[in-house]
Amino acid sequence: MKKILCDFRFLLFLAAAAFIYIQIESEDQCTSQLRTLIDQISLQQGQIVSLEEEKQRLEQECGQLKVLVQELERKGLGRLIDKEQVPVAAVVIMACNRADYLERTVKSVLKYQSSVASKFPLFVSQDGSHPAVKEKALSYDQLTYMQHLDYEPVHTERPGELIAYYKIARHYKWALDGLFYKHNFSRVIILEDDMEIAPDFFDYFESTAALLDKDKSIMAVSSWNDNGQKQFVHDPKVLYRSDFFPGLGWMLARSTWDELSPKWPKAYWDDWLRLKENHKDRQFIRPEVCRTYNFGEHGSSLGQFFKQYLEPIKLNDVLVDWKSMDLNYLMEDKYIKHFADIVKKAKPIRGTDLVLKARNIGGDVRIQYNDQPDFERIARQFGIFEEWKDGVPRTAYKGIVVFRYQITQRIFLVGPGSLVQLGVSDS
Repeated sequence: MKKILCDFRFLLFLAAAAFIYIQIESEDQCTSQLRTLIDQISLQQGQIVSLEEEKQRLEQECGQLKVLVQELERKGLGRLIDKEQVPVAAVVIMACNRADYLERTVKSVLKYQSSVASKFPLFVSQDGSHPAVKEKALSYDQLTYMQHLDYEPVHTERPGELIAYYKIARHYKWALDGLFYKHNFSRVIILEDDMEIAPDFFDYFESTAALLDKDKSIMAVSSWNDNGQKQFVHDPKVLYRSDFFPGLGWMLARSTWDELSPKWPKAYWDDWLRLKENHKDRQFIRPEVCRTYNFGEHGSSLGQFFKQYLEPIKLNDVLVDWKSMDLNYLMEDKYIKHFADIVKKAKPIRGTDLVLKARNIGGDVRIQYNDQPDFERIARQFGIFEEWKDGVPRTAYKGIVVFRYQITQRIFLVGPGSLVQLGVSDS
């Protein structure tokens, strides 16, 4: 009996020991699982912290990007986008050795060009190496500088000629070849380094560019009127066709330059363009009121005509809304009738004392001239340009020169065959 009781106690001891061992093992396992769970929670908390930090970083970068976009918009991001558009025309200022003149011209151009820079990219083309001119041109970030270095000797064709006119012609050909063929512009506006421009200069050329494209009888568009002195102009909206090349701020198309470039003259390029063999009866658009003003009293022309004809020029100061205007009346098939209707309404006057007779008539008048000396006599009485080139008076259309007198009155100086060409009876 004692032996059985002893065995039973031993079994109880073993069972208790086993139970205690199981409990200890169970606690160890729970502790391990708890530690694993704690470690996982800690890891996830770390990931949450990292995600929060990443979120804050992204929010900060997003804020910086917003500020950058706003800054770009403030500086004119639109200009970067606009670079993709096709320019209306390149604008080139032809310069040589007058840094002070160039500065005045560039400032005048930039005043109105900055808002349309992508439509009218600006260039300065310098002939020669005058250091002050180069330095002045390179001081402007808004333009592209071109330099023509020509060391080939100049041989004039006639004794006593100024070599400057030969060098100018070479420079023009080099610059226009570069702009049309290297830079691939479809149109170029040519200015000189002694010009100021009107507020509507660029709108004027943008609107007339379409005429240049559509009407191949138009050789070029000019911003100049040779008889544009203050006393001879009135209406800034009026445009004319002319058989006389005006120059002094003009736009040329590449198709025309393709024709002119191979035969460009050695000198006197402007008078060369006025020869019928070169303009081939094509005409030029010109305004009544000039869109350029030439202040260059000192230059290659030695101030020729400056005091009498250039200094008194009226530079337009009215903002004309060219985009809203219908300029189709300037097309060749419409213009001759448009101009004829104006001329035939003018009252004919003849004889002596023409200025006095014109003053005593309220409306438009027309005065017949018989030949060049007769025209020069009448022009001298009124004070307009007397000069002709290759049989054409300055500003003339079909031999008719028109200018204002007494503010609004128009005077038409009519050539011997002009009315017949217009289909107007002489009555």
